[in-house]
Amino acid sequence: MTDNKNDKYTFYTKIAWAIYSLITITIIAVLVLFVAQDNEEMFFYTLMPAAAAYVFRPMNKPFSKLIFKFTGVSHPTEEK
Repeated sequence: MTDNKNDKYTFYTKIAWAIYSLITITIIAVLVLFVAQDNEEMFFYTLMPAAAAYVFRPMNKPFSKLIFKFTGVSHPTEEK
């Protein structure tokens, strides 16, 4: 039973990271295509949202709470 729970949590974590990455890529695309006015701004808007997404990436505890809230699967406990 715990293997199934661990597998589900791992799967939902991968889905959550994929959504987080797609949101970041969407923000980059919007900034580059619609906001940037020259090549320098395009370069800046390409790098900075990716760097900010890396620096402000979610930690395990808030991410686990969101996964539990939307899927009902909690973080697996470690067995000794």
